[in-house]
Amino acid sequence: AGHALRIVNALHEEFPHISYDATIKIEHILQQRDRLSELVETGCLFVTTAVESVDNNILNILDKGHTREDFIEAVELSRQLGLNLSPTFIPFTPWTTPEGYLDLLKVIVQLEMVDYVAPIQLAIRLLLPNGSKLLSHEAIQQHLGPYNESALSYTWKSSDERSDDIYQKVRNIIQQGESDNWNRRKTFSQIYQAAQEACGDQKNDLTSLFENFPERSVPQMSEPWYCCAEPTEDQLARV
Repeated sequence: AGHALRIVNALHEEFPHISYDATIKIEHILQQRDRLSELVETGCLFVTTAVESVDNNILNILDKGHTREDFIEAVELSRQLGLNLSPTFIPFTPWTTPEGYLDLLKVIVQLEMVDYVAPIQLAIRLLLPNGSKLLSHEAIQQHLGPYNESALSYTWKSSDERSDDIYQKVRNIIQQGESDNWNRRKTFSQIYQAAQEACGDQKNDLTSLFENFPERSVPQMSEPWYCCAEPTEDQLARV
């Protein structure tokens, strides 16, 4: 952290009008909380952080080094400092249930993070490339399938088949949102509704809550799709 901050401070001193972004783990955000203000002061537009899940069991399997509670604390800390946090997720894993997916969406709403989450982050599916440490984890063994040469990763089966249906619906919603230029709130609302329907949860409609959030101009990547997201049919057709 010290070396990185020396670099950004030197950059800001010589080129004060240049902005930048950073990628920092949740555990390091909390460990270096006393130095985060330096990022804001030197022009950091946002911090990308790999949250992956809000399910502590899944976080433990992934060996992320943080908990659901740590993520919530990091959001609150960053907001106090005026530092934009851009969380990334792997919401679809062999252990994902529809209820767990809906819980993730509810946490995003409760933390007022809808505007900060790129829609594709809600449709990332776990990839298991050759050499992944997860391949030797006991939790993956009953879900693991054969190696797919064309995809350069191992296949796996969900513990709850309903999650596969949600995954396809969410991908379709995000693809439509991208082609029709929906904003993040509209895309999220459609995803939330699909997850609610899958869980039979119609009582707690949290989508109305974020409609009352103050509009925020959130710095973000110009590319709506991420490297770890499987390409859509339209994207493959352009290749």
